[in-house]
Amino acid sequence: MGGLWSRKVTIRDDTITSAAHLTLRQSLLPNLLVTTLFFLWGFAYGLLDVLNSHFQHHLSITKTLSALLSTSYFGAYFLLPPTLSSFILRRYGFRVTFMLGLAIFAVGCLLFWPSGVYSSFGGFCGSMFVVGAGLATLETAADPFLSICGPPRYSEIRLNLAQAVQGVGSFVAPLLASRVFFGKGLEEQGGEGLKNVQWVYLGVAGFDVLLVGLFWVVPMVEVTDADMGVQEKEINQGEGGGKEVGPFRKQYNLFLAVWSQFCYVGAQVAVANYFINFCEEAGRDRATSSDLLAVGQGLYAFNRFVASGLLTMRAFKPRYMLAVYLALCFVFVTAAMNTAGTASIAMLMLVLCFESCCFATIFTLGLRGLGRHTKMGGSLLVAAISGGMVFPPMMGAVVDARDAHTAMAIPMMGYILAFVYPVYVNVWKKDVMDSHRETMVGIEKPAVDDKALQLEEQPSKTEKENVEDRSEIRAVPK
Repeated sequence: MGGLWSRKVTIRDDTITSAAHLTLRQSLLPNLLVTTLFFLWGFAYGLLDVLNSHFQHHLSITKTLSALLSTSYFGAYFLLPPTLSSFILRRYGFRVTFMLGLAIFAVGCLLFWPSGVYSSFGGFCGSMFVVGAGLATLETAADPFLSICGPPRYSEIRLNLAQAVQGVGSFVAPLLASRVFFGKGLEEQGGEGLKNVQWVYLGVAGFDVLLVGLFWVVPMVEVTDADMGVQEKEINQGEGGGKEVGPFRKQYNLFLAVWSQFCYVGAQVAVANYFINFCEEAGRDRATSSDLLAVGQGLYAFNRFVASGLLTMRAFKPRYMLAVYLALCFVFVTAAMNTAGTASIAMLMLVLCFESCCFATIFTLGLRGLGRHTKMGGSLLVAAISGGMVFPPMMGAVVDARDAHTAMAIPMMGYILAFVYPVYVNVWKKDVMDSHRETMVGIEKPAVDDKALQLEEQPSKTEKENVEDRSEIRAVPK
């Protein structure tokens, strides 16, 4: 019993471990555990889209004002990942960051109770900010973890599969909401709907607490920036002799990926936030519109599984997939703007479908080549999710002034701006992208025997050598 409470659960980021050579089998359990977290924020994100429309009706607020829910939620992504969350991740490691994020998320869920009791839109915005802070902290650790935990050539597949699980959460949330918030006459009883919001978030908070305990007990592999530096040298040995990664300020691939992620996520959130308004304009009632959103999110999740399958084939390179999928988002949102009725809804649902692999692919391509800067780069890519606080208010203003069909010009602009990155990686950076796709690191057996990979404590090579020097033990031949 004492060992469980007294064991070491943190690791220094300058520690070199055997995690740089993790095989697919060794990385399977920790990746499965982290993937469960993606359902949580998929569920929270799916509820956000429905609550946006629900509050417009029952709290008598404008569509522009309702966008404050998204601004509150995604504003936390702007503040936390580059500051506190990034510091915790680099100082204490992935496990502690996961537990902290879950704890903050649980507090945010509990705050929905008083907000529901007083039917306070401001209270809901504050609660949503705390929820966003918890999820931002989780994503600061989870997205980079799945990108780097295991063979580099499978990074896009791992993150896309986890994002597909997130999509399942986003699919379930609108279906639940359409029955809990809109069903059985609750549409005329706003207070009942808000009380049900309280109970849903209370249940989520309880689940969070269980996950905190699970992350404390279950062994977790820790991948450090030092490991990523070693791995990057090995990947580049064929071209440049394993040269050092340059300074952070020269990581132009990362900075363009952050820009693309910011614009893409802003467009994605704007489409989802006003999907129900769009369907109402096309002649559907609000409960049916919520169900249609769930179907769209289901297509979104399904196509993530499809994209993951395609990425296992050599011909479907991640840089190609990103360019094609993002281009199709632009094509179908333009079609949705210029059609009406059922046809326009179908076009918008296809937008959700082809958004599927964009986030994960931008994220993993943006981390390629970063080496020792990987965790900081991942923090900035998570911070780019804050695009979701910029685009929805702009779209809400257009919906109030004109209509939801016209307002789709806002996400259309986002997709155009985001397309800068797929052009860059397909024209100027394709060699770096493909070298990480073709590498055998984590596939072939490494020169160093890593059968005794330690998940709990992984002492650095430097520390071992220092002990040997002080003890005047003979040098170990390589």
